[in-house]
Amino acid sequence: MARVPIFAPKFIILSLIFSFATISVNGDQDHGFVRSMDRKLLGLKKEKLSHFKVYWHDILTGPNPSSIQVVPPMNTSVTAFGLVRMIDNPLTLGPEMSSKMVGKAQGFYAQASQQDLGLLMAMNFAFIEGKYNGSTVTVLGRNQVFSAVREMPVIGGSGLFRFARGYVQARTHKVDLITGDATVEYNVYVFHY
Repeated sequence: MARVPIFAPKFIILSLIFSFATISVNGDQDHGFVRSMDRKLLGLKKEKLSHFKVYWHDILTGPNPSSIQVVPPMNTSVTAFGLVRMIDNPLTLGPEMSSKMVGKAQGFYAQASQQDLGLLMAMNFAFIEGKYNGSTVTVLGRNQVFSAVREMPVIGGSGLFRFARGYVQARTHKVDLITGDATVEYNVYVFHY
């Protein structure tokens, strides 16, 4: 009868343990297209919170409107349910159009509610001023127009706002009920690196 060396059972147990450890590590890491990264490799430093206050000018009238209807409402509802407008709205430091422009709000909004004026807002705040020139903050959310304060999430950004997250608060500064032109104060609170 052959004798099994004393270290053989220990060797087999250790081999099994290392096999499971290898399977566990490889199972979590490699799917062929995903890998974990150290954020320092992307130059990401400490996360900070910034606050911006800008005025959003929705201009529907005149020779050069910044907001144009691209889809009309498909019914005669009071809320114009289904209407879609594409925007390239100025963002200024003050409520007057003569105030310094610091960027544009580019995207669209749509009448998404059948019962009230509830808009779906999808827009980038594309900044053109100072160190933020070329950086964007992306807003996507519900804007209930007749509420005094509307809150919408910041879902991302680019440039100095990569990995951005936060929210905006919108307050109507003035609206012309005949033309539809409006000025809205936006307070943007955003975490970024």
